Amino acid sequence: MLDLGNRTSIYQPEQEGLIFPWEPEFDSVEEERRYRKEHLVAACRAFAQEGFDYGFAGHLTVRDPERPELYWTNPMCVHFAKVKVSNLILVDHVGTVIEGGHAVNRAGFVLHANVHEAHPDIIAMCHAHTPFGVAWAATGRPIDPITQDACAFFEDHVVIGESAGAVAVENHAGNDVAKAFKGVKAAIHQNHGLLTASRHSIDAAAFWFIALERCCRQQLDIAATGIEPIRIPEKGARYSREHVGSDYIGWLHFQTVWNQLIEDQPDMFD
Repeated sequence: MLDLGNRTSIYQPEQEGLIFPWEPEFDSVEEERRYRKEHLVAACRAFAQEGFDYGFAGHLTVRDPERPELYWTNPMCVHFAKVKVSNLILVDHVGTVIEGGHAVNRAGFVLHANVHEAHPDIIAMCHAHTPFGVAWAATGRPIDPITQDACAFFEDHVVIGESAGAVAVENHAGNDVAKAFKGVKAAIHQNHGLLTASRHSIDAAAFWFIALERCCRQQLDIAATGIEPIRIPEKGARYSREHVGSDYIGWLHFQTVWNQLIEDQPDMFD
C-alpha cells in the first residue's frame, strides 16, 4: 500500500505551486448548484464530441445540492451539442418538471429516478445509446480485465439481464437497474446499453461512461481477431482499479475535457 500522506491520489503532485486541478470548495449552495449545472452541460457536450447522440435517446442527471430529492437533467429532444445551462430542467422522482420549459425524457426519468431514489449517495448518472456499448451489451458479458483501462471496472460493474431490451417507460422498469447499482459505478444493461453512476460528481460519471464505451470497443476489436486475449491476474487488476478507477480519478480525467470545452464552447454557459 502506497503512503499518500494527505493526498487523495498518487496523481496529485507532492510539489507545491504547480498548476493542477483541485476539487472545488463552495461558499454557498447557489455556487455549488451552478458548478453542478455547468459540469452537467459540459458532460453533455463531451457526449456530443464522442458521438454518443442517437435521436432523443440519452440522459445525464445530477442531484440538486439543496434539494437532493430533485435532479437536473438534459431536456428532451435537444441534441447534446446544444445543451446549455439555460435549457436544463429540474425534475422530481415522478418526472414532474419543477424548473425549465422543456419536457423530460420519459425513459430517462424512469431509469435515473429509480437509481437516485434507491441510492441517496449517488450524485450523478449517465446513459446513452452508443455503438460499441450497445453491441457489447448484446453479448450479456462483463468487461474482462484485459487492459489497464478495463481494470478500472474490475469488480466495479455488473451485467443486468432482467428486462433486457425492454424500453423503460413504466415506473417499475427501473427497479432492476436500481438494485444493480449497489456499490458499483457501472452497469451493462443486456441488449440495451451502458449506464454509469457516481457518488462524487457528474464529471466522474461522464468520464467513466466514456471510458466504458472505449473498453467495449476494445473488447469487440479483440474478439474480432479471434485471438484469445491475456487476462490480467486478479491481484494486478485490483491494484490498477485502486489507482486508476476511483470516482476521484474519473473527476480528474474529466478536467482535461472541461478545460477544452470552456475554451472552445463558451456558449454552453448561456
